[in-house]
Amino acid sequence: MDNRIPPGLLIAAPSSGSGKTSITLALLRRFRQLKRSVASIKVGPDYIDPAFHAAASGQACTSLDSWAMRESSVMQLLETAGERAEFVLGEGVMGLFDGAPDGRGSTADLALMTGWPVVLVIDARGMAASAAAILHGFKTFDPRVSIAGVIFNRVGSDRHAAMLAKACGPLDVPLLGMVRNASHLQLPSRHLGLIQANEHEALESFLEAAACDIAGEIDCDRLAVSASARLCKERGGGVSGASRSRQPGLKPFGQRIAVARDTAFAFSYPFLLDAWRTAGAEISLFSPLADEAPDLTADAVYLPGGYPELHAGRLAGNRSFMTGLEESARRGACVYGECGGYMVLGEGLTDAQGVRHAMAGLLPLETSFAPEKTGKPGRRMVLGYRQAALLQDTAIGMAGEGFRGHEFHYARELSVDEPTTPVRAVRPGDRLFGLKDAQGQDLADAGLVRGNVMGSFLHIIDTV
Repeated sequence: MDNRIPPGLLIAAPSSGSGKTSITLALLRRFRQLKRSVASIKVGPDYIDPAFHAAASGQACTSLDSWAMRESSVMQLLETAGERAEFVLGEGVMGLFDGAPDGRGSTADLALMTGWPVVLVIDARGMAASAAAILHGFKTFDPRVSIAGVIFNRVGSDRHAAMLAKACGPLDVPLLGMVRNASHLQLPSRHLGLIQANEHEALESFLEAAACDIAGEIDCDRLAVSASARLCKERGGGVSGASRSRQPGLKPFGQRIAVARDTAFAFSYPFLLDAWRTAGAEISLFSPLADEAPDLTADAVYLPGGYPELHAGRLAGNRSFMTGLEESARRGACVYGECGGYMVLGEGLTDAQGVRHAMAGLLPLETSFAPEKTGKPGRRMVLGYRQAALLQDTAIGMAGEGFRGHEFHYARELSVDEPTTPVRAVRPGDRLFGLKDAQGQDLADAGLVRGNVMGSFLHIIDTV
């Protein structure tokens, strides 16, 4: 057993939309009200939910991904989380067993890696005895995963609660709570997930109300006792000292790194910036939405993902920001953008209404959120794990260096073949990454690099 794994518990569900985020947030705030030091983690490649966790618990939340991260990275981040808490409460991703096609990256996979038990949240709307069949299936599907209890969500009445309890009684799974159907505890969402925490005007009152609502409906003491750390033999053995010394995430690509940080550029992992600081890099933050330029003494600029498309007109008119990017590139600083940041480095960005906004013009790239003229309604979502290898030497790594990451976007790159597209041709050698999907199938080369400016739609999570 790796003794760096703290006690922990994973909140999971049969599927997305079962209410596990709201219940996790309510529990984190309730434990905070009870003066218990509980840290949190979020399973999977997620930037939005961790900010809600931090608001609820008062402590930073770490994202963990057992597909995209080296096991040593997972263990380092778990150790850090455990240093500041009596136990760790984790929120799962999608359904309990949903991840890459081989099962890696799922909540169940992290449960096997850590030995943490799982509390299953089941949306009980429209069912009674059938809930027992779901619970039985999840309990027996993989006996290595310990189901420590069940919480039924969106329970309609006392009679409904009694029917659920009776149906599930023979399954020998502790019933930890019955949460009533409360529409006021639903969080607003948009196409990449929840509305960001800093955009939720009534977040504090929401968290307090959620904690009060579950105080009499979930047995928090019993749930806390369920937290444990039993490293499973299937994924055990620990990691070597050499592996432990490697920091998770992309290595720092400068000594002084200016990082864009505001509502439009919010998708950067805290563990990545912490790792850069640990490696000796100096981090400065700037807000493109406030028309701030990156620190002109920085030798690297990082534009993370976010929602620049929602602020494209404002960004296009922010001359201090755009001029600062151009000046950084001219001075030789490495300018690197991911997803939303990548789009801003291009020539232009067309929003969902079909309006084009001029961007920085540092890469031969036009992106669009407008539907393709194919006769099919809506926009195409690009989603999935990615294995990436650099195609040439760059400031973020040498040719052949490998990374693992994730794509999730609706934007598409326009090509010179589209007659109304004012885009420069991509030259041979301009592409940044060779890509494969989670199954190792080749995908088209991705991203762009022109000198010291580079980026792609890929969110890099860790090296390989």
